[in-house]
Amino acid sequence: MIALSLAEIASVVGGQTYDIPDPAVQVTGPVVRDSREVEPGSLFVAFVGERVDGHDYAADVVAAGAAAVLASRPVGVPAIVVDDVQAALGALARHVVERLGATLVALTGSVGKTSSKDLLAQVLRRHAPTVWTPGSLNNEIGLPLTALSATDETRFLVLEMGARGIGHIRYLTGLTPPKIGLVLNVGTAHIGEFGGREQIAQAKGELVESLPADGAAVLNADDPLVRAMASRTKARVLLFGEAEDADVRAENVRLTGNGQPAFTLHTPSGCSDVTLRLYGEHHVSNALAAAAVAHELGMSVDEIALALSEAGTLSRWRMEVTERPDGVTVVNDAYNANPESMRAALRALAAMGKGRRTWAVLGQMAELGDEGLAEHDAVGRLAVRLNVSKLVAVGGREASWLQLGAYNEGSWGEESVHVSDAQAAVDLLRSELRAGDVVLVKASRSVGLERVATALLDDTAVSSEGQVSGR
Repeated sequence: MIALSLAEIASVVGGQTYDIPDPAVQVTGPVVRDSREVEPGSLFVAFVGERVDGHDYAADVVAAGAAAVLASRPVGVPAIVVDDVQAALGALARHVVERLGATLVALTGSVGKTSSKDLLAQVLRRHAPTVWTPGSLNNEIGLPLTALSATDETRFLVLEMGARGIGHIRYLTGLTPPKIGLVLNVGTAHIGEFGGREQIAQAKGELVESLPADGAAVLNADDPLVRAMASRTKARVLLFGEAEDADVRAENVRLTGNGQPAFTLHTPSGCSDVTLRLYGEHHVSNALAAAAVAHELGMSVDEIALALSEAGTLSRWRMEVTERPDGVTVVNDAYNANPESMRAALRALAAMGKGRRTWAVLGQMAELGDEGLAEHDAVGRLAVRLNVSKLVAVGGREASWLQLGAYNEGSWGEESVHVSDAQAAVDLLRSELRAGDVVLVKASRSVGLERVATALLDDTAVSSEGQVSGR
């Protein structure tokens, strides 16, 4: 964080200082909520959770070098005490971003937020110092913590924004007002909570409504609900996609032999060829979104194409491809799942597995409400149409719907199996996998199917896409 004294922070958040001998002491380290992340000069934010109360760690974090604790009650060590810790954290983030010289870029969408954010971060950091949301910390706590990690040198601040209801993104943009807003798509993720795609579009569009007149709304030309958001912003509109009228578009889209997308990138300043290191054709849209923002921020088309072609995966369990020594390829996409991302992952598996035996180890897609049965059934059917060799449906009712869809799509009963839990899936795979097989593992985060991928990987280091994996 930019250096601020404890007195300044107390003034910004409307707090009272307790047990602080010298209010001029500065916070020079990161702002953290996890006591294990404390460094000298940190500000520790004490949240009260369902199982853990951060106030209980106050003495430990100060002993480890924290300058003070942001708390809701006195804790016997240097502290700034406020009525609402979350609101105070947001106020501090708003103060810091207003003092920064950085350009704030915010992005949202039903699917692909984290992958697109990771691509954009890797492109922009080639251009100037960039800070971005780690993983999927895109809520009312994770977003201000990310903003507070920016320093005086930061030129681009890339913030992922999630929403579980109307007004959520409006609140987040109030904490960190963006200059550029990127909307990727409107899908069915969390549709059970929102009630319908139109309501999801209403919530996502709050991002473009927040933009200033001299800002830019970067919208997906291929998604009608996103394209329609152009009428909800006073900012300039830049379209990306495969549509002919898109300002930033892809032509000659194809997949390499191992399932990695290649295309010709067209921008208003020219064109250049891109071959991604990521897997699956769905990443073309993510790459175009990143390219459109980078173009808006002044990067040349050749710079953008080179950065996209060299970008890898920054966040775990998102199409994380690992090859075992015996030739089995494990695709860990178990961080989360919704109908759109599940279909994209299955198509990527089909492309990667040409000429090989493919396994789809799938579990529940959560928060689909009344659409749950139809959506799980459709995914099971798609696995058959894509000629996936074997479907392993893991879990309870939703998994049975996956298997039923596969079974009803054709005479494929012997090629799909329903198992009770992750361990049962591991036992089955260990008994039946053979060299050269490709295994996709995907479900909503609550299912925990990453345990299947972890169990399948060898105990020794194995070759991976730019990293070393193993247990």
